[in-house]
Amino acid sequence: MDQQLSLSSFLGVERSLTGRRWQQQLASSRLAQAISQRWNLSDIIGLLLSARGVDVEAVSNFLQPTLRAFLPDPLVIPGMADGVKRVAIAIEQQERMCIFADYDVDGATAASLLKKFLDQLEISAGLYIPDRLLEGYGLNFHALKNLRQQGTTLVVTVDCGTSSTNVIDQANQIGLDTVVIDHHVAEAVLPKAVAIINPNRLDTPSDIRKTCGQLAAVGVTFLFLVALNRELRLRGFYNTAGRSEPDLKQWLDIVALGTVCDVVPLIGLNRAFVTQGLKVMAQQTNPGLRALMSVASLDQTPNSYHAGYLLGPRINAGGRLGNSDLGVRLLTTNDELEAREIAQKLGVLNQERQLLEKTALDQAMSIASTQKFSASTDAVFVTSSAWHQGIIGIIAGRLKDHFHRPVLVAATDEFIAKGSARSVQGLDIGTAIIAARQVGLLQAGGGHPMAAGFTLGIEQLEDFRSFINQHLARQLPSGLQQQTIWVDGLLSPASLTADFYQQLQQIGPFGYGNPEPRFAIADIRLVKADIVADRHIRCVGVGQDGKSFKIMAFRSMETPLGQHLLKPSRHIHLLGTLRLNIWNDREDIQFIVEDAALAY
Repeated sequence: MDQQLSLSSFLGVERSLTGRRWQQQLASSRLAQAISQRWNLSDIIGLLLSARGVDVEAVSNFLQPTLRAFLPDPLVIPGMADGVKRVAIAIEQQERMCIFADYDVDGATAASLLKKFLDQLEISAGLYIPDRLLEGYGLNFHALKNLRQQGTTLVVTVDCGTSSTNVIDQANQIGLDTVVIDHHVAEAVLPKAVAIINPNRLDTPSDIRKTCGQLAAVGVTFLFLVALNRELRLRGFYNTAGRSEPDLKQWLDIVALGTVCDVVPLIGLNRAFVTQGLKVMAQQTNPGLRALMSVASLDQTPNSYHAGYLLGPRINAGGRLGNSDLGVRLLTTNDELEAREIAQKLGVLNQERQLLEKTALDQAMSIASTQKFSASTDAVFVTSSAWHQGIIGIIAGRLKDHFHRPVLVAATDEFIAKGSARSVQGLDIGTAIIAARQVGLLQAGGGHPMAAGFTLGIEQLEDFRSFINQHLARQLPSGLQQQTIWVDGLLSPASLTADFYQQLQQIGPFGYGNPEPRFAIADIRLVKADIVADRHIRCVGVGQDGKSFKIMAFRSMETPLGQHLLKPSRHIHLLGTLRLNIWNDREDIQFIVEDAALAY
């Protein structure tokens, strides 16, 4: 870290318009050259791979990740063997099972994956997605009691359950077994379920945690199905009544969607899931995803951006606004008409969500802009009784992108605050939330490094804020005070071509852990700027080479960045990524601005 901090800033930008220092990614020119020569790649791809820490021998698996190369034996995950055997018995004995899932995209995709597997085996399984507003996140005994009264003997939870110790104890008392499939950070004392299948259990061996600990719940569920499929094969289940063994690869499109939307690192097995899953998604074999792509006007080969920003938000809209099961119903239906109807309904709900979000974001931004921070790790903390609980996670994400620091947003009533937290790389908000619950500040709370949720009494808000800031401050490496934004290199406007863009796609899919290459363009002149859809800035710039190019800065109108972009003839350095636009069979490149600095 000290070595990085001692390096000179990129283009001399010590403090940009968003308050960050520009720093070039550290890359070995010798390694980059070796990569380019060994694998017949361009110099820029060699440099990008070197900066991402990819060794020469690992290039093939990075560029063409396969399940064969990265898929572990699922039984290495603690709890897997016990969980698989219990579900296999339930299948053989045709017990009444129910899938209990979280209401976000990760939960919806994990539940859909398990439901489609059981449906193909002609095993009927119930589905329960709690109402976000009435029941909140995770297991609740009222729901489990009703399921038991209906004859359910086994509940399989996905994307929840690891912290539901009391509820699972109550379930045991009424004769209801539970198998938990989850990925959230676990505590030392686990619920007394039949099995807690979670690579982030504290007793997970370090090497297994390294390979599987960053999986989304849908990824853990896929591994569970690999193991369950094998167990059923060994038990002879497929040898009777003419049953055929499911091909799990046909559902990798669902795995890719959940993995991208849960913002887990796109490295290792996650990278293989998304790479192979996007190929399946492009085939449009899932009626629900096909209908959703139509509603989202997605008429090109899907990539991780489309999954995360076009498809995912629409599936999430149901859970956010009180229709929690719509996402799973969409992903599991084989009826084309039903798929179109659900996709259209989700499209309408997403529009409603956008309207609610706009109002709440304006209010949250106004509140946050008045807050003072004593340290670079201090979190933005905003609350309101006027905000819909279903959108506070989105608001937290937007504020995090704007302020580049951890954010906690809570919707309140007279007694309770229910909130969502989002964090920046290097600061683990999930651990901080769990620590706050352990010391008695929260009624409920948990999550993972980049996102978490919490519930607490109104009277505890200030103590909670102080605790979180202190916990985050202890995570910061000594001496690191200013936030850094990393740059992959310098481009000229003449290089912004569709061919260059396609070349960069070799190192995709992009997302958290493998971000899109970020480039600077130095000393450009703004010749035109206007406002699009109320808060986006669209510009035309001219570089030192005399070439003009298109610029877009999303949700920037009220920011220092947006205000400077609106000033014509301003000489400015830009920092951002490239996006390919296709319109009427014509391709052009937009430069998506993340940051800027005055050239002089």
